[in-house]
Amino acid sequence: MAVTIQQIAQAAGVSRGTVDRVLHNRGRVKPELEKKIRNIATELGYFEKKHRAAPRIKPQSLCIGVIITTIETPTMQIVAEGARAAQEKLCALGTTVHIRTLERIEPKEQIACIDELLALGINALAISPSSDQGVCDYLASLADGGLPIVTFNGDLPGCGRLCYVGMDNERGGRVAAGLMNLMLPNGGKVLPITAHLTHYAHKQRYTSFNTEIEENCPNLQLLPLQSCFNRDDYAYEIILHTVEEHPDLRGVYVAANGTRGVCDAIAHLGLTGRLRVIGFDLNEENREDLQRGRIDAIIEQDPFAQGYRPLLLLYDHMVNGLPIPEYAYTDLAIQIRQML
Repeated sequence: MAVTIQQIAQAAGVSRGTVDRVLHNRGRVKPELEKKIRNIATELGYFEKKHRAAPRIKPQSLCIGVIITTIETPTMQIVAEGARAAQEKLCALGTTVHIRTLERIEPKEQIACIDELLALGINALAISPSSDQGVCDYLASLADGGLPIVTFNGDLPGCGRLCYVGMDNERGGRVAAGLMNLMLPNGGKVLPITAHLTHYAHKQRYTSFNTEIEENCPNLQLLPLQSCFNRDDYAYEIILHTVEEHPDLRGVYVAANGTRGVCDAIAHLGLTGRLRVIGFDLNEENREDLQRGRIDAIIEQDPFAQGYRPLLLLYDHMVNGLPIPEYAYTDLAIQIRQML
């Protein structure tokens, strides 16, 4: 039986996430602890499983499940388009693809959705996961049992997935900080807004933004992080209250959804063009606001590919025996009005 990350974590007396960071070279672990974990992994034979041949099954025997969360947001609508395009391509080859969408990032609903797909006989799973330990542990148990899993749009370290498809969110946050620093050469206050404080991708975009500002942007003052839960009306109110408290606010960084609400509030206050706004994803709403000068820059992460590529990677891995990369980062592009 293959050695699991959980077994290594238990033997080392650390969390699954710490083991995941060490084994996948993501740093942020003390050297002595990293050495201990690698030694334990070697003793248990973990690295031997990395050289096993990929499974080979017929296309007609492959059944892939896909779970897409926060489907009502503009970005995830594009992700869903990519997944449906891949579904059409694979179905023509005889493979079955079941796509399920969820409106919220709710762990219990996600686990129930996974169970539903398992009952339909899936033998591979692509999922935009909730950043919940219960979901992580459940996926890890399925991965330990042999289910190939690919995460997309947001990663979930320690869940046993084979591959993550999506933007390098840490790099995206640093790029956003660099852009804000260029836009505000004289410095000033910047408000960061995210959707869900516990979502792994959203958290990465904020923490890396914060780190880059602390290390390389001494003239920028970061205000406390606010969460709008993917709701434009919440983002609208956040801007009104922040400007009332900080009339010298110079910039707004939107790490997830809620950009339209931010732009509407800034317009209501008569501050369009005076408050710098940086967001993510060139969806229809953001494209319109970028063209109108209500957004200064958008960081595009190719959401269509985030829905499309996981299915093709799983197909090539399961049917053709091709190795699957641990990270399949989508392109990161900076968009400004003049580029449209």
